[in-house]
Amino acid sequence: MDHPVAWSSGKLRFFRRPFHEYRLTDRVALSQMPLFVTTLLTAFLVWAFFPVTMDNPLFVAFLVSQLVIMALCYLVPWDRLPYTSFLIIPLLDFVSIAVGREGGGQESLTGISLLAVFPVIWLCASGYYPRTSLWLSFLAPLAIIWVPLLLKGNPTPQDLARSLLLPVMMLGIGVSVSVLTLSMTRQQRALEEKDAQLQDNLRTSQRQGALLNTILDTVHLGVLAVDADGHDVLMNRRQRVNHELARPKDIADPNESQLLVFGPDRVTLVPVEERPVRRAVLGETFTDYLVWLGSGRDQRAFVTTARAMKDNDGAFAGSVIVFSDVTDLVNALTAKDDFVSSVSHEFRTPLTSILGYVEILLAEEPEDSQRDMLDIIRRNSERLLTLVSDLLSSRNGQLIVTPQAVDVAELVRSSVSSAIPRAAASGVALEADTPDRLEAHVDGPRIAQVLDNLVSNAIKYSPEGGSVMVSLAQEDGHVACRVTDTGMGLSPEDASEVFAKFFRASSVRRTAIPGVGLGLPISKAIVEAHGGTIEVASALGEGTTFTFRVPV
Repeated sequence: MDHPVAWSSGKLRFFRRPFHEYRLTDRVALSQMPLFVTTLLTAFLVWAFFPVTMDNPLFVAFLVSQLVIMALCYLVPWDRLPYTSFLIIPLLDFVSIAVGREGGGQESLTGISLLAVFPVIWLCASGYYPRTSLWLSFLAPLAIIWVPLLLKGNPTPQDLARSLLLPVMMLGIGVSVSVLTLSMTRQQRALEEKDAQLQDNLRTSQRQGALLNTILDTVHLGVLAVDADGHDVLMNRRQRVNHELARPKDIADPNESQLLVFGPDRVTLVPVEERPVRRAVLGETFTDYLVWLGSGRDQRAFVTTARAMKDNDGAFAGSVIVFSDVTDLVNALTAKDDFVSSVSHEFRTPLTSILGYVEILLAEEPEDSQRDMLDIIRRNSERLLTLVSDLLSSRNGQLIVTPQAVDVAELVRSSVSSAIPRAAASGVALEADTPDRLEAHVDGPRIAQVLDNLVSNAIKYSPEGGSVMVSLAQEDGHVACRVTDTGMGLSPEDASEVFAKFFRASSVRRTAIPGVGLGLPISKAIVEAHGGTIEVASALGEGTTFTFRVPV
């Protein structure tokens, strides 16, 4: 009996829990209880207003039968019998009501047959044998009235017709209850399916959440997720350690402005609007933004990366910020730069002396054989001095430029002209494509240094028979210069690292081509000092194009 009847649906106030959660015996008894209680009230009314009826054996039999049926509800082990065996109870109720109707007599409670509504509702609301239940909803009330008429003999058609009202009413009630029960059953099944799906989704979500938390707590990166309002949504174990490092010792729960977040100099506090989390909350996306967290000996360097999250409508929903501890790397780079600077300064003094004495010896007009040797000494000393200057430039970081009105087209032509002898010696065709004049506000010597570096590299890495094209144009308020060669090219991995200090491509390291990997980093520093950009496009074995742009 999975489906509660309408008047005992589990929502009645005396039910302490849903109807279907009761044991089967209790459900049978609760389904019979409304008719039993109504029978007791009927007996009281008959005793109070029609006491003579209480002496009628049929009416007494009706009352006794209801007591017996109620007792059967509790005494019969329904759970041991076939499941729908309990439907015998409403059938017995029809018989009992028929006896009670005859025992009530015409002069007392002729409407006692209306009690048939209770077994009708029980049968139709049970959900079992729906067609049979509807037939019984009509035939059983009809039998309650017609059987006594037929037994008394010769009923008239009018008598039979008048008795059809009650069966028709019971049939209507049965149909209504069946339709409601069917609808409730479908809704219950749909809810059960959705509940099972939700439970399955919940278990899947819990497994995924546990997996995500385990992964985040395993990695050595600090991960912080914030919503669109800047509230923390997720913070892994490593990031909690980072947050504790940035927390001032005298503030238990600091806000963003109170955290110890310093710039690259490790002394200047980063303004709140420029801090990684605040930038991420404002919707910015950035990569490798360096900050220092904490103070004193515990201070650590972190590069931060942020990516925005979007909702289904594409609106900003928050950000994920990753903190990577690079203290050891920064310290190692600083030590390397200090070493390079120290060695470079030590080299510069003896090289300057060597060049000075070579110039003195050359001024005394030595013999041709001696002049050749002195020229070799001077050329190699100048090369070493140039290398030392490049090392010092790379150590100093951002270069200082002095912009002034310069004809960049003339700079390109001069750079190409000076490189033609070297290109001819290497068997490389060198050409320039420039307008007659293109003036820009730049540092002429520095831009010439960039051009010399790019053109020299293009010639150096182009095989005999190759070509190098240097083109210049004005694009969107910028001077754009491209140096294209047909040389060995770069792999995607090498192209992404080509502007790093001391980097040399793997294909170059396997050759005897000289170089220390400082020309491009210095060129990049010069271009960026002008507020410009430099980029590379290359394919291995197909050549390379370097493009730099500076504002006009």
